[in-house]
Amino acid sequence: MDWLIQGMLSFIGTAGFGIIFNAPKKTLFHCGLVGMIGWLIYYAFLQKGVDAVFATFAGAFLISIVAHILARQFKTPMIVFSVAGIIPLVPGGLAYNAMRTIVENDYAKSIQYSARVFIIAGAIVMGLVFAEVFMQLIFNGIRKRKAKLSKLSS
Repeated sequence: MDWLIQGMLSFIGTAGFGIIFNAPKKTLFHCGLVGMIGWLIYYAFLQKGVDAVFATFAGAFLISIVAHILARQFKTPMIVFSVAGIIPLVPGGLAYNAMRTIVENDYAKSIQYSARVFIIAGAIVMGLVFAEVFMQLIFNGIRKRKAKLSKLSS
């Protein structure tokens, strides 16, 4: 039951951000799916006791790969799916706590929260970059194979 609730809420949140970012109407459902998939991967890793940084990396990596696939299918920019999909992984609660502790003059705790926010944000970026490189390698391999096949047939 917990997985269903996690999936539904991440879907609704991601689709809502798709609406805010003016994603095309035909892609809103898929934007929600991208965010839900990324969040469920993140949640699965957390449930297995994996650190939140690696779980965030894995979620961002999968979000970017699914966004690539959907972008090709819908012939839209990949950013339509990836930006809305990343939203559930953004460490907003930690950033809020970092700012709150600054206001409360608890700078030691604020540095801890801030460092965690920067590390998780870096994991999101690394997940997106690694997936981009991975997909480029796959697409280049497919292109080369097609070129080789067309050369052999002519």
